[in-house]
Amino acid sequence: MTEPWNPTATGVLRLPSGRLVRGRGLRRPLPADGPAPTYGVYLLGKQPPQLPWETRWLRWPDFRLPADRAEAHAVLTDAWHRSLTERVEFACAGGRGRTGTALACLAVLDGVPPGEAVDYVRAHYDRRAVETPWQRRYVAGFGPVSGAARPEA
Repeated sequence: MTEPWNPTATGVLRLPSGRLVRGRGLRRPLPADGPAPTYGVYLLGKQPPQLPWETRWLRWPDFRLPADRAEAHAVLTDAWHRSLTERVEFACAGGRGRTGTALACLAVLDGVPPGEAVDYVRAHYDRRAVETPWQRRYVAGFGPVSGAARPEA
């Protein structure tokens, strides 16, 4: 198991289960107060730069929703599972809209009711996270794949 994120480090969100994930904006330098991620999900309209850790690119244009919602659900679910034993980070250009939306979806996977997930992320990550009405609606409709139970830790 990888050493977890420092819960007080810049951008780190503690989910209700205790899992720690980090959100950040790629326009800013890597936070100096902690180790590098072991896995990163990059929410961008174009392919992200090469990074020295394992990455996954989720095509997600600025101020929009994921280009492929089924792929997004699978990537977010995988990242939620990985966050149990790895340092997982989510990043877009600014670290608020797409990143906040992804973190809110992780909160839903972690047990936060969909209608409360945006408020949870705004309270514990960034008060301006999840920037658009359609991003808020996306989170409100996010949940386990139809017929599947919430993944267990």
